[in-house]
Amino acid sequence: MATLATTALTLLDLAKRLDPNDQVARIIELLAQTNEILEDMPFKEGNLITGERTTVRTGLPDVFWRLLNAGVATSKSHTAQIDEQCGMLEAYSQVDRDLAELGGNPGAVRLSEARAFLEAMNQEMASTLFYGAASAPEEFIGLAARYSSLSAGNGDNIVAGGGTGSTDNTSIWLAAWDAETVCGIYPKGSNAGLVHEDLGLETVENAGGVTGALMRAYRDHWQWKCGIALKDWRYVVRIPNIDVSNLGSASDAADLLQLMADAEERIPNNLGKRAFYVNRTIRRYLRFQTKEQVSAGGGLTFENVGGKRVTMFGTTPVRVTDALLNTEDVVA
Repeated sequence: MATLATTALTLLDLAKRLDPNDQVARIIELLAQTNEILEDMPFKEGNLITGERTTVRTGLPDVFWRLLNAGVATSKSHTAQIDEQCGMLEAYSQVDRDLAELGGNPGAVRLSEARAFLEAMNQEMASTLFYGAASAPEEFIGLAARYSSLSAGNGDNIVAGGGTGSTDNTSIWLAAWDAETVCGIYPKGSNAGLVHEDLGLETVENAGGVTGALMRAYRDHWQWKCGIALKDWRYVVRIPNIDVSNLGSASDAADLLQLMADAEERIPNNLGKRAFYVNRTIRRYLRFQTKEQVSAGGGLTFENVGGKRVTMFGTTPVRVTDALLNTEDVVA
């Protein structure tokens, strides 16, 4: 007897999606996240078919004070090139035709599944944006791997939060988005953003893991070719080592407002669209600390931006990103 793969939508799955009138119910998305960084991050077409090549200045020419009747030596500047790679985030959904058509509304069944795929793609993209690892060649390298050492060349843009716990830390990020600072990229000649293909009805071979078995099924294909180009490391600041377990302590808690002010001063000028990115834990404690300092006129404010109420630190919005973990290692 054939065993259905766990990746196949089953009759039991469908039954759990029906309301009392045997119509596809509106599903409460308990697993949905808020990753506002995906709303802010600008994308540009890369200049390579695999990503983006950036040329950066690494050294200035020597210049001299000259005496009369004396010459000066020639000199030159120095440059280097950095290749940023994109990854392909991809998925397929498949629903047995007869299963989808039970109840007479196959479109509703497929749409209920499509919403889950959209959410999963967004969550994976946001997670990789921060935590993509160089050891995983199928991913692009995330920001945490690039800002991972206080003694590195970009260590000036890592503002340590003082935490010493081994795996109960989180980070606040500040980015100044621009095509010349830091931005998302997609391969040359490809499409920007998440691409969905409705493949319609197809004949599935070896259905249910049985060699030679055929099945008619509705299929959808999801693909997102994307990466990140960090053209100028000075326009991103990481505040790591924020000990989550200490945030409730009046004496040991990291001074989040001071750390954020410090981070803002690390950005060299007003180039780019700035935003802080925090998870819900940090935003909660930011509000607590602001309440304590409100008598001094410091802290957070709230403004209307594009019809939405947005938390602000000075003139910089503070955006919620659930992809940021509370289980980061210490950055040393």
